[in-house]
Amino acid sequence: MAFCLFLLGISLRGRGPGPGVTYVTLQLPDSLPKPVYDFSKNPLTKEGIALGRYLFYDPKLSRDSSVSCGFCHQQFAAFGHFDHPLAHGVYGRMGTRSVPSLFNLIWQKDFMWDGGVNHLDIQPMSPITAENEMDMPLNELIERLKCNEKYQQLFKAAYGTEEVTSQRMFKALAQFMATMISFESKYDSVKRREPGVAFTAEEAGGYSTFQQKCAGCHKEPFFTDFSARNNGIPYSTNMNDIGRMRITNNTADYMKFKVPSLRNVMVSAPYMHDGRFFDIFQVFAMYDHGQEKGSTVDPLVRGMQLSPKEQRQLYMFLNTLTDTHFLNNKAFSEVMIED
Repeated sequence: MAFCLFLLGISLRGRGPGPGVTYVTLQLPDSLPKPVYDFSKNPLTKEGIALGRYLFYDPKLSRDSSVSCGFCHQQFAAFGHFDHPLAHGVYGRMGTRSVPSLFNLIWQKDFMWDGGVNHLDIQPMSPITAENEMDMPLNELIERLKCNEKYQQLFKAAYGTEEVTSQRMFKALAQFMATMISFESKYDSVKRREPGVAFTAEEAGGYSTFQQKCAGCHKEPFFTDFSARNNGIPYSTNMNDIGRMRITNNTADYMKFKVPSLRNVMVSAPYMHDGRFFDIFQVFAMYDHGQEKGSTVDPLVRGMQLSPKEQRQLYMFLNTLTDTHFLNNKAFSEVMIED
């Protein structure tokens, strides 16, 4: 049996042994490299994905039951946060960095702006337990979920028993996030040479500029090389954020942050680790004449210049990276949470 659940293709592989779950296989474009996520240790199931989706949108995962994962990671903003420069948390608290978008996560080896989390299965632990975000101790969260009849049903469906554990919770969240695949933009249609789809002259000019000046860090097809780099953004004395150096204590990592994907970039403002730019042309201006000098600024962007024509055409090209199918896919949309 094969049934397409999502646009890029998720096939149901029939019922397996044990709890009788329905195993799922992601159908990915042949042109993509193999995901780094090890599905053998957390096989996708229809029931596990459903549990992860429910958890993702449930504010009960936060201390005051006001903030869910989906509260900050909004689907229409490519699962970034459209209207705030910094993450918002419980009791009106403010986070210290902007909300990164979520898609194509199964190709990532590390997460967060500084790469401080090295596995998708444990990535949710950081925002759930962070004081300025969800501020929920894991032991208290597990006890809260254990007492919830809906979760008893969902965990039993996914795992065969009603037992609620942090490992099961994180694996279910990882299963849902693993399905967030975005490769259905105009750019992808052009690359696949679909009939009747082509770049305009302005888009083609922007693509040329991108290849010359941006592709060194924002490598196709993911439009990121998944590395941490210093792009020359000036240090903010208000935020006092030194990037990856905060983790490694290595001065060579000063102001280095994960290179974000440019896919869906036109819908996922604000930009940069601290959300300081709400307009893509502010980003262009920073690269053209606003960079901070320093030994750790990446040579690929040091002294970059972008003429007004290049900026306009680059803007047009970046619009071709918006995946409206992903942004409107009901398989990822918010679910009704029962009290």
